[in-house]
Amino acid sequence: MEVLKLMVEGQSNPEIAGVLYLSPNTVKTHVRSILNKFGVDNRVQAVVFALRRGLV
Repeated sequence: MEVLKLMVEGQSNPEIAGVLYLSPNTVKTHVRSILNKFGVDNRVQAVVFALRRGLV
């Protein structure tokens, strides 16, 4: 959820990594997992999906 919230704010993977004290590769893995769970192809679609369903 923390990664998703930062995605909604428009932050990039390196920015998210800095905020959450994670490696960029870890963030990339989390983003990929979110895309797969939501069944979407990109970050924009994931953000729209999350906002429409009130997840963030």
